[in-house]
Amino acid sequence: MTDKTILTDIDERGIATLTMNRPELHNAFDDALIATLTGELRRLESDDAVRVVVLAAAGRSFSAGADLSWMRRMADYTREENLADALGLAELMGTLATLKKPTIAAVQGAAYGGGVGLVACCDIAIASRRATFCLSEVKLGLIPAVISPYVVEAIGPRAARRYFQSAESFGGDEAHRLGLVHEVTAEEELSGAVERLAAGLLANGPRAMAAAKELVARVAAGPVDGAMIRDTAERIAATRASDEGKEGLSAFLEKRKPAWVKG
Repeated sequence: MTDKTILTDIDERGIATLTMNRPELHNAFDDALIATLTGELRRLESDDAVRVVVLAAAGRSFSAGADLSWMRRMADYTREENLADALGLAELMGTLATLKKPTIAAVQGAAYGGGVGLVACCDIAIASRRATFCLSEVKLGLIPAVISPYVVEAIGPRAARRYFQSAESFGGDEAHRLGLVHEVTAEEELSGAVERLAAGLLANGPRAMAAAKELVARVAAGPVDGAMIRDTAERIAATRASDEGKEGLSAFLEKRKPAWVKG
């Protein structure tokens, strides 16, 4: 890519690392970075060679949320311009949350505002013990509206009512307790933990993982009624009959690696 605010690296195994690269601005985002990141995620989603997507950041901070110069511009926007701007951020969050590839957030430092939204949108989040989190919007007289569906899903309504209103900062251990991150590591162990998880995902059926992500969204929406029971039965029947499902079962029975595992 010619745009250096987002760096993309795809290794020979198909692990793609997207690195937000504005360390001097604490990886705060504006409309341009949002559009670039959304476009890159879509490009990686359509690339069959990509198996796993890691979202990382350069420098000391993961993401400070909205860029100050962007916020200054927004102050003069009309309501219609503000809506269009917000929809751009909503598109990024929705694209990341529903990506048909497993996603891992590698949170090495502070995540504020929309940065917390990026963490919540990833399937798996691992944080350094140095990482801090803050839903700081109310300090500016704003609300974390666009990211709220993903953050509330991650930490639950009760915790959201506290942190959306208090704008308190909290560390990795509290983020883990709340369910925002799945694992907390020492700073020097973060990259190793991300690598271990990403490598483990490569052993799984790519289409099965995408279907599993869709399954979680369907089941979480509830209720457990006849329609859901029928839907889940149809889903497993479809995967059993798929080429990937047949290959996975055959490989297991024949005690060999399935075709999607390289080497």
